[in-house]
Amino acid sequence: MAGAYDDRDGVIWMDGEMTPWREAKVHILTHALHYASSVFEGERAYNGKIFKSREHSERLLASGRKCSTRSTRASTGITVTKTKRRGRR
Repeated sequence: MAGAYDDRDGVIWMDGEMTPWREAKVHILTHALHYASSVFEGERAYNGKIFKSREHSERLLASGRKCSTRSTRASTGITVTKTKRRGRR
């Protein structure tokens, strides 16, 4: 992925849902931006299928719990959302 991060095709996970990349915005005073109080989990897809999707979702939520960050979704809900979005292509 080369180029500017504010002008990309596709979607990104934000606030519990898949959001078009160009619409994903955070406020300049966001705590995670200033104090690195966020968690992330990178995923790879092969032939259109996310590799170990459920395990990635579980690790993301486990990292959040360790940082006292609450999630509104269970790992199965995250996996279902990713699957639904993938089916829209």
